[in-house]
Amino acid sequence: MDEAFMEQRIKLAIVTGASSGVGAATASLLVKHGYRVVMIARSADRLNALAGSLGVLAIAAPANAASETEMAPIATRLLADYGAPDLIVNSAGAGRWERIEDTTEADAREMMDAPYMAAFVTTRVFLPAMLERGSGVILHVNSPACIAAWPTSVGYAAARWALRGLHEALAQDLAGTGVRSCNVLFGKISSDYFDNNPGVEEKLPKMDRTIPTMTPEQCAEKLVMLADAPRHQAVFPFMLSVNVLLARLFPGIARWLLRM
Repeated sequence: MDEAFMEQRIKLAIVTGASSGVGAATASLLVKHGYRVVMIARSADRLNALAGSLGVLAIAAPANAASETEMAPIATRLLADYGAPDLIVNSAGAGRWERIEDTTEADAREMMDAPYMAAFVTTRVFLPAMLERGSGVILHVNSPACIAAWPTSVGYAAARWALRGLHEALAQDLAGTGVRSCNVLFGKISSDYFDNNPGVEEKLPKMDRTIPTMTPEQCAEKLVMLADAPRHQAVFPFMLSVNVLLARLFPGIARWLLRM
């Protein structure tokens, strides 16, 4: 490709969990920034409606991001049509806050599928093309539970630690390749998560009261910023970064506070 073509090329972003919440807000903002955005989620009707409202730069690709059987054909088609993605936003996530005795095996597997397996599969099917080109950014939307767990979060926290582990191992493999992996932690987000999971909000540790709630749109702004200036780990808002530092320096005190 010559330099003139590269300057005119529209950047390509892959966003999972794009039918609602942070994923939907991020897809919308990326389109406004001139990206061609491939929106992936299982909710086909909702996804198609949102993509249709965003215009020609938004492409709906209904699929279970945790299934390579579904994702591999999508990747093959997109790579043939547009080339390697410049950005992957692994935003698919689900989960309930329950003790292990109240968590079935099916529940645990579902929570591991999103975010961990969805991020693993999505990254796996697109990464070779990014490595061949020698550039790209992978953002993993994560939770502070990947640093310090709180009571009644067994399946949820385990899946978030798995996502963090994926990021850490990827970062080692990607050193010097031009492709960057970034673990992004957000505090409480004013999405429909709490409406869809009754009783969860009441289980939040009291420490959460010190951390401002972010909107999906505010999270999207941070993710778009990181697409241009990625770093190994990013934590938002500021007060959450203070709590994360506390958990790293004084883990015993943090565990005690999280039980309150």
